Amino acid sequence: MNKKKIINDPVYGFISIPTELVFDLIEHPYFQRLRYIKQLGMTHLVYPGALHTRFHHALGAMYLMGMAIETLRNKGHEVSHEEEEAVIIAILLHDIGHGPFSHALEETIVEGISHEDISAMLMGKLNTEFGGRLTMAIEIFKGLYPREFLHQLVSSQLDMDRMDYLNRDSFFTGVSEGVISSDRIIKMLNVKDDQIAVEEKGIYSVEKFLIARRLMYWQVYLHKTVIAAEQLLARIMKRSRELTLMGTPVFTTPALSHFLRKPISSDAFMNEDHHLETFATLDDTDIMAAIKVWATHDDWVLSKLCQDMIYRNLYKVDITNQPPDKQFIERLTAKAMAKYDLTAHEASYFVFEDTIRNNAYRPGDGNIRILMKDGTIKDITAASDNSNLEALAKTVKKYILCYKKDLII
Repeated sequence: MNKKKIINDPVYGFISIPTELVFDLIEHPYFQRLRYIKQLGMTHLVYPGALHTRFHHALGAMYLMGMAIETLRNKGHEVSHEEEEAVIIAILLHDIGHGPFSHALEETIVEGISHEDISAMLMGKLNTEFGGRLTMAIEIFKGLYPREFLHQLVSSQLDMDRMDYLNRDSFFTGVSEGVISSDRIIKMLNVKDDQIAVEEKGIYSVEKFLIARRLMYWQVYLHKTVIAAEQLLARIMKRSRELTLMGTPVFTTPALSHFLRKPISSDAFMNEDHHLETFATLDDTDIMAAIKVWATHDDWVLSKLCQDMIYRNLYKVDITNQPPDKQFIERLTAKAMAKYDLTAHEASYFVFEDTIRNNAYRPGDGNIRILMKDGTIKDITAASDNSNLEALAKTVKKYILCYKKDLII
């Protein structure tokens, strides 16, 4: 069988699949599932073009990793063919553990376990299936391989994952502020003391990368209407599970039923094989099929939430620097109870508060290192003359209040 395939990617052009093992992994059902998981959750309800998938993103990150390895080799750093294939596999499979709608339902399907943990578990299953040929890739993914710079290319504050998703999400949303010079940043990569560093002449490209990341968070990932849609989706899943646990019949696909009919702890998920296998069949279509059916459910709360999702009748979202006024929340809750004839608990599906955080750069958490012309290493915040980077290093915490728009008419 011919496994030397070329994929036409809208962001980078033609992407070649580098080895037969990589081809076989892409063909595997675990990876093909990513075709049916949206990269940006419910963002398409704000930016209609944001319908790209985790499948797109994984292939794009794989392409950038190939460029990064080629750059490092050209600068005299030894990377064996085995290491190259392993690091490409590590980035290819880094998001294989995402659940439906990516981050929108993380912690909702299975509590207390991250998509990175599930990715590592699925990679372990694939390693068994492929006779141990993914061992080095898993070590790189987990940061256990002796050459740390390879792990940093997969997971750090300037990794191939972030470089691809900023460019890709900008492309599909049409938000040009997120476009970064990924080619130039990659060409400026180097290794010093087994750590990835960016040569000094690439400093402005890194500054632009950090600023683009911050702008994309506020304009796309934490856009108030995106928050409204993803909060609504999470409330739908919460109510469906609540009804299921109370014994109320709720339509589900078999895969979704597995996670609704009883809570599954992180320990159980990680130690009982059938949970992972069922999770690996779950995607966006399970959730949307259920929501369409639930829109006519006898439970008014569930049916109302689902109708609001289908017809894009989203929450009003107030984003503030201080916690919302408790008396205002109480008045909205009382109004929801009276208007919809609900209990206080049921009204909490239509009036609730939460918090959001944004930090474009975290000093000390795998710093972005700049390799100065004299051979010394400086953190980007110290090397840059852009005072804005100091602000980017601070975590911004904001409070959100979500409620039905007709409660304030």
